[in-house]
Amino acid sequence: MTEIDTSAEALENAALTRARAVHVNPDDATVENEPLPKGVAKTPVKQKSPAEWAYERVVLYLKHFEEKLDKDQEVAMGFAGSQSGSLHIQGMGFYAPDVITFYGAMQDGTKTQLIQHVSQLNVMLRAEPKLREEPVRIGFQLAKALED
Repeated sequence: MTEIDTSAEALENAALTRARAVHVNPDDATVENEPLPKGVAKTPVKQKSPAEWAYERVVLYLKHFEEKLDKDQEVAMGFAGSQSGSLHIQGMGFYAPDVITFYGAMQDGTKTQLIQHVSQLNVMLRAEPKLREEPVRIGFQLAKALED
C-alpha cells in the first residue's frame, strides 16, 4: 500500500534536510548533526536557489569552524591546485541562482574576491594567524544575519 502525505506533511518533508557526518571521535560535534537555525529552516529548500542554499550551509560550516579557533587565529580559505595561498574570509555573498562570492584578503593584506559557480564550490577552511589585533569572526556575523 502506498502511503500518501497530507499537504502539511509534504511541505514539511520538502523543508527537511538530509545530512550526516561520522568522525573517529563520536563526541566531535558537527554541523551536519545539528538542527538548522530557524532563519534557515523557515524557507523550504525547494524554494531556495542553489546559490542561496549553498551560501547558508557554508555559513554554518564557517561558524562551526570558528568555534574551535583560538584568539590568535581566524578562518581562511585555501585554494586547491593553486600556489596562490589562502584568503582570509571577511565577507560572503550569493547571487541567485548559482553564484557565491567570498571577499577577503591574502596573508600580505592584498584585497581579494573569489567568485564561484555553485557547481564548482569547493571550500577548504584553514586556521591561519590573524591579520589584525582582533581576529575576524565572519562565520558568527554571517550566521547572525541568517537569523535577522
